[in-house]
Amino acid sequence: MKIEFWSDIVCPFCGLMDHRLHLALDRFAHRDRVQVIHRSFQLHPDLPRAGVSQVKLIEMAGAPATTVDHVLRPIERAAEAEGLTPYRAIDRTLGPTDLAHELLAYATDQGHGNEIWTAMFRAHFGQARKLWTTEEVLDFATEVGLDHAGAAEALRSRRYRSRVAADQREAEHLGARGAPFLVFDGRFAVPGAIGTDDLLALISKTWAESRPTPQPLPVVTGAEGVCTPDGCAVPENTASRIPPVTPSAA
Repeated sequence: MKIEFWSDIVCPFCGLMDHRLHLALDRFAHRDRVQVIHRSFQLHPDLPRAGVSQVKLIEMAGAPATTVDHVLRPIERAAEAEGLTPYRAIDRTLGPTDLAHELLAYATDQGHGNEIWTAMFRAHFGQARKLWTTEEVLDFATEVGLDHAGAAEALRSRRYRSRVAADQREAEHLGARGAPFLVFDGRFAVPGAIGTDDLLALISKTWAESRPTPQPLPVVTGAEGVCTPDGCAVPENTASRIPPVTPSAA
């Protein structure tokens, strides 16, 4: 079973959903047969490399100041209640995440995609870490054990830029207008954050529908008898016979 998870590293709902996905899969009996594929969806590609504060971004977007109390603080409280702490959705700086996503694509090719995605969410929301410049991203890469030279070459060459852009185009083609956006085995799409219990229920539903219960085969009547562990018996009606099968003419 495959779960595709589009997100941006600065999206507070995305970091929370990454945590919830771990919690839900820990409770799923077939966890070892579920493949999670992280994909990129950049929310603010035009922000300056120096970054802007969350409060400033709210002003720049023309959103109401109540966004802090009505949206972001509840996210922080939910994260704390679910064991994800500290989780700074307000007191942080946001910037363009193109380089961060390119590093994540490189990490995926190195076989460490899922763990590095989670580590980057924790770095940004747990430490209010800035990950907008090449230097910032490479410092993070070294800290999480990625090969520094390989990561530096990947960022310098920008060879993952087209993959990051393709991820976003695919999500938008599927109907995504933001992040998080999850697709379960190509059957269900979730455009936004949902709770852990709902997430587990959807994983279980997808699993069940992807593997329908085998149906009993049609039974042909007229057999002469059958033997079971309890003995052999002849059916009461022995007059019925299975019609003979005749070969078709060549």
